[in-house]
Amino acid sequence: MTAATAPRRLVTISAGLRQPSSTRLLADRMTAAALVATREAGLEVESTTIEVREHARDLTTMMLTGFPSPTVSAVLDMVAEADALIVVTPIFSGSYPGMLKDLVDLLPEKVLAGVPVLMGATAGTSRHALALEHALRPLLSYLRALVVPTGVFAATEDFGESAGSTSATAPLAERIDRSAHELAGLVAARPTRVLRDPFAVPDLAALLGRPPAEG
Repeated sequence: MTAATAPRRLVTISAGLRQPSSTRLLADRMTAAALVATREAGLEVESTTIEVREHARDLTTMMLTGFPSPTVSAVLDMVAEADALIVVTPIFSGSYPGMLKDLVDLLPEKVLAGVPVLMGATAGTSRHALALEHALRPLLSYLRALVVPTGVFAATEDFGESAGSTSATAPLAERIDRSAHELAGLVAARPTRVLRDPFAVPDLAALLGRPPAEG
């Protein structure tokens, strides 16, 4: 299968601390919307969701020892190979939890450069809504990720909001749909991600700048 026909890889990172959690609920809704939007754009997409809480101890161990467990290695590989990411986190004291930062700190350098990312957050009150812009967006931008313009914040009351709400802000479903289409547009504009195999034998002719030999 060539890079042009290979399915795009969408990885959702949910950093909720409990099970079940409103963070995972929002992550699932955002993922579902992104799958619809990308398929409307003519893309074949495979999705995977990572629950950071399930790997929190192993992430801490790797931070302390430098050695990843097999499950953490798999998680880091999934993120590194993603064509697009959805990152959803709870907000505590105006920022994201430390285990999400641990995951980000353990990623290979520049691995998220140019990767489209849709960000979301949950909190008990809408007073934390700007944490997406002053905490999570700067982190992702520092990693040179391509963050979509619309971030999705959901306070507790937003989950009971109907699509016909007349509130001053757009209903949650509308914000999710808008952000999903923004993500789909960025993914569609990029080729499928092709990862370099560190163990592959290099082609000598290519290294020397020579044209390949004719069969």
